[in-house]
Amino acid sequence: MTGTLEKLEATIAARAKEGKADSSYVAKQLAKGRLKIAQKLGEEAVETVIAALAEDDAALTGEAADLLFHLLILLHERGLSIAQVLAELDRREGKSGIAEKAARPK
Repeated sequence: MTGTLEKLEATIAARAKEGKADSSYVAKQLAKGRLKIAQKLGEEAVETVIAALAEDDAALTGEAADLLFHLLILLHERGLSIAQVLAELDRREGKSGIAEKAARPK
């Protein structure tokens, strides 16, 4: 099954492989390095929170999309996939969030 996030992940991988920072936003972000990618993800997270608190549903939806997009760029840079993230969510399914968090290594 290929969903939206998987398709976007494949597009990000293709743009990264092409490496044309002058014509690809993804390649441009990747060329900046992990620190800048993580910083951009943080900015998108803040914008998502602001939209949730002070803007309409359309703004929140747009910011949430930006947040997921930049998360996928960071995951790609680290060599991780959305499948790994989804597998972790599957692993946690059916467990109390409080119990799951308490069981994490410190």
